[in-house]
Amino acid sequence: MITLVAPGHGHIDALLAFEQDNRAFFEATINARPAGYYSHAAMGLAVAQSMADAIADLGYQYLVVDEAGQIVGRVNLSVVKRAHFHGAVLGYRIAQAACGKGHAGEAVRQVLDIAFGKLRLQRIEADCRVDNEASRRVLLRNGFEQFGHSRRSFEHGGVWYDRLHFECHAPGA
Repeated sequence: MITLVAPGHGHIDALLAFEQDNRAFFEATINARPAGYYSHAAMGLAVAQSMADAIADLGYQYLVVDEAGQIVGRVNLSVVKRAHFHGAVLGYRIAQAACGKGHAGEAVRQVLDIAFGKLRLQRIEADCRVDNEASRRVLLRNGFEQFGHSRRSFEHGGVWYDRLHFECHAPGA
C-alpha cells in the first residue's frame, strides 16, 4: 500500500536521500540532472518550486510513500494546460529497491484519480521509450491508449531512442 503526498519542506532530507540513493539507477535510462541538484539547498529550491507550481496550477508533484513512511517514488503532473485543453503530462519514477511491487501502477492510478477528480483535468499524456516494457504495461493497465510512435526522438548516452506516446481521458469524456 502506498500513499501520495505533496512534497513540503519537511520532506527535503528524505527526498534528497531518495534521489541520491537512486541516482545511478535513474541515470541508466534518463538524462542526468545537474550535479548541483543533489544538495540540500537545491532540493529545498525544488520543493519550493513544486509548491509554487501547485499554487499556480502549473504542475503537481507527489511523493510515493510506502507503509513504513519511506519515499519509494515520485509521480507528477506537469505542463498543466487549462484553457481549451484541461490536460497535463504524467511522469513517474520508482526506487530501484521498490520496483516490481506494483508501486508504479498504484501511484499512476492514484494520481489519475486526483487529476480527473480534484483537478478536473480531462486528458493526461505520457510517453516512454520503446524498450521500457514495464512503463508501457503500467500505462496500459491504467487505461492509457497509445496514440503515437516517434522515431529517434530521445537521446540518452549518445544513443537515439524511439518513444511511444499515450493518452488517458477522464471517465465519461
